[in-house]
Amino acid sequence: MISKRKITANRSNAKASTGPKTIFGKARAAQNARRHGLSLSILVDPVRAVEAENLAREIAGEGAAQETIQLAHRIAEAQIDIMRIRQARQDLMTRDLYNPDYKPQKFITAAKRIRGLIRRLVRTFGAFTPLPPEILDAVYYNPQGPKKLMLILSDLTPQLAAIDRYERRTRSRRKFAIRAFDIARQGRGTIGIGQK
Repeated sequence: MISKRKITANRSNAKASTGPKTIFGKARAAQNARRHGLSLSILVDPVRAVEAENLAREIAGEGAAQETIQLAHRIAEAQIDIMRIRQARQDLMTRDLYNPDYKPQKFITAAKRIRGLIRRLVRTFGAFTPLPPEILDAVYYNPQGPKKLMLILSDLTPQLAAIDRYERRTRSRRKFAIRAFDIARQGRGTIGIGQK
């Protein structure tokens, strides 16, 4: 049995934990699930819906029954989702790779600290204080080549992991759709997703 005091404490804590209060905070929280749009169905996009329809008809073949076309449509939707996911991954990586002014996240935070240090040095010793080249290199760091790719991948690891989860689920969905399509073509009836 929970005490009355504990219930009162829980209720007061719940009132304090109801999410953002400001208009800016609410607008930002409303965009939490819209980082890349991969959770949206391809049928929302008219161009991709037409692509899925054309691919489904190609998979089903000429003169296919409506049930076969529906099963082929599931395969086509999953295949176009996989292509969309791979394109999102490529766009995410190339955005920074081709950006000549790319700064890695850990160096941005270090550069902010160093700029603060430089401001304190200038206030203390004057504007013409010579600074060590290592400090200036850290402020104006601009990685190139394989080091830049490594830093980009390091910065993008959480986003790439999320995209990989989407792709894994979609490949699984496509696998079960192909299995159901093959069974229907062999005349053994249909099975639902997740059945063996």
